[in-house]
Formats: sequence, structure tokens, C-alpha cells
Amino acid sequence: MKLLVLGAGYATRLYPLTLDRPKPLLPVGGRPMVDRLLGGLKPIGFDAVYLVTNAKFAGQFRDWAAGSDVVVIDDGTTSEEDRLGAIGDIGLVIEREEIDDDLVVVAGDNLFSEPLGDFGRAARERAVPLLAIHDVGDIELIRGRYNSIEVDAHGRITYFEEKPAEPRSTLSGIGLYFYPRETLPLIREYLSGGNNPDQPGRLVEWLYPRVDVYTWPVPGRWFDIGSREQLDEADRIFSAQS
Repeated sequence: MKLLVLGAGYATRLYPLTLDRPKPLLPVGGRPMVDRLLGGLKPIGFDAVYLVTNAKFAGQFRDWAAGSDVVVIDDGTTSEEDRLGAIGDIGLVIEREEIDDDLVVVAGDNLFSEPLGDFGRAARERAVPLLAIHDVGDIELIRGRYNSIEVDAHGRITYFEEKPAEPRSTLSGIGLYFYPRETLPLIREYLSGGNNPDQPGRLVEWLYPRVDVYTWPVPGRWFDIGSREQLDEADRIFSAQS
């Protein structure tokens, strides 16, 4: 099983903090955000760890990864205008690294209060596409910002809409995904079909009518670091735990 961390965004909503530093390297509780993310995922156990970023920040990520097993991949983009998008980056890494294995994908700006070893166990046991989910508890938070999903009694997705104007539930899929080896060609099919290469939830939205996609409720708290307020809250909480 391989791990891919998505870190090729430019985080313009966090300017000026991210003008010259990638969001996953911002400190949270005295440590780079991505260190805390990888720490929570470590119990899963991976054969290889990749982090995809852009040409602007590749050097900083390589400095951060020096001495570790993390492989930093530069997607060659330099701005919001020419970026590949999250799904485009997934496809790039699969092709460039010739990945032919089960793959966990995580957004580099997500943080979790609890270890995620059980996500890996569920992925290995079920061997089906798996999406981490969280109930945000407020329909207004979903509207135009997150995705809205519904599941059956077995946790299989029966409805998924990315950034809906009229959400049907407060249950949302978040930036942690498992794609079994046999589903990787579907990612290529999605991209070759001219579909939106950004927003990784779009891939799940396209995928679930074609194959069964199941869900895994995230324990504890989930932090989506998209604004200064969210960053400050995460920093406060993780600082108190350190």
C-alpha cells in the first residue's frame, strides 16, 4: 500500500502566510502541519510515501523531507493559472511513479485529532474504494463549500454531491481516500474523459455510480485548514496537547 499526500495548492486564502511557504509546512502546535498528518497516518503502514507539490514549493518540501523516506514530486506548475488540480496530480503521480498498488490519498491541509490506523485496517479488510466522512453538523457549512453525501445501512454511498447549493445532509466526505489497485485505471479514465481535474471529491462523485464506494467515519475531530481562523484553532488545540 502506498500513500500520496496532496500539497500542490497555492493556498491563496491564507496569504500572506503562504506567499512564500506551502500550507502543509505551516506550524501547528510547534510542528509542520504535514508532520502531524503523517504521524496520524503512520500506524497504517506504507511501502512508499509520495508528496506531490508544485515548482514554486518543491525545494522547501525537499528540504523538509531530507533524511526521510518521503518522495517529493514536482508537478511543474507555478501558479493558480497552470496548476493541474488535485485529481490531475493524483493521475500524474500514478503515471510517473508507475504505481500498481493500493493507494491512500490524503489532502495535505487536513488534520485529525486521532490516529488513523483503523482506516488502514478497514481498507485492507474491505478492499473497496473507501472515503473518510465527518458530520459537520450544520447544513450551512455544507452549502457551496463541502460535499454532501448519504449512505445506506452498510456505509455504501448512495448520494454524493460536491459543493451543493441545496445540501441533502450534513454528512461530508473529507480529504482521505483509499483506492484499491484495481480502481486506479478508473482515475485515468476520469481524467481522459475531460472531467474536472480539481477538487478530489469530484472523482468520488463520478466514481460511486460506477463502483460501490464505502465510507469510514473519522473518530475525534477533523480540521480543514482553509482559513487563518481554522489554522489558529488547530494550533491552539495541538499546542495544548503537546
